[in-house]
Amino acid sequence: MEIFFIGSNALRLAQGVLLTLQIALISIVLALLGGLLLGFMMVWGNLLMRGVCRFYLESVRIIPILAWLFIVFFGIAQVFNVNLSAITSAIIVFSLWGVAEVGDLVRGAITSLPKHQSESGRALGLLQWQITLYIILPQAFLRLLPSIISLFTRIIKTTSLVALIGAVDLLKVGQQIIELNKSNPHASFWVYGGIFCTYFVLCYPLSYLSRILEKKYQ
Repeated sequence: MEIFFIGSNALRLAQGVLLTLQIALISIVLALLGGLLLGFMMVWGNLLMRGVCRFYLESVRIIPILAWLFIVFFGIAQVFNVNLSAITSAIIVFSLWGVAEVGDLVRGAITSLPKHQSESGRALGLLQWQITLYIILPQAFLRLLPSIISLFTRIIKTTSLVALIGAVDLLKVGQQIIELNKSNPHASFWVYGGIFCTYFVLCYPLSYLSRILEKKYQ
C-alpha cells in the first residue's frame, strides 16, 4: 500500500479522478440537453424527423463505444485536419452516446403512459400543450429518473476507455504508476485495487439511488 505514498503517486491518481469526472460530467450535461430534444422529436416529430432520429439512435448503439473513440480521435480528426485532443474526442463520443440513450429513455417514458391520461385532460378542456406540460411530462419524469441516474453510472464507468486513446484518466495514471514500479511485485494489486475502490465510491451511490427511485415510482 506504500506505493500510493511514493513521490506524487497519490496526487497523480487524484488528478486522474478529476479528469474522469470532468469527462463524465460534461458528457452527462450535454447528453441530458440533447437527449431531451431527441426524445421529444421521436415522440412528436413528423415521420421524416422520427426516421432520422431512429437512424441516429441505431447508428450510435450498433457501433461499440471504443470504435467511436477511434473513429473520432484517429479518423475524423485526420480526415478534416482538425486537432482534437483525447479529452475533447472523449467528450464528443460520450455526449453523442448519451444523447442517444437519454433520447430513447425519454421516448419510452412518454409513450409508456396510458392513453387515458391525455383523454382525461381533453375531457377537462385542456389544450394539447397544457396536457403535455401538466400531465404527461411530470409522470414521464418520474418514470425516467431511475433510468437516467443508472445511465450516469454507466457513463462514469465507461470513461475508462479513454485511456486507450491517450487521455490520462484514472486508469491511465494507474497503468503508468505500475510501469514505473515494476520492481514492486504487489504494485498491480494495490493500484488496480485502489482504482476499483475509487470507481465503486463514484458509482455505487448513484446505483443505490437509482434502485431506491425505481422501487418508489414503480
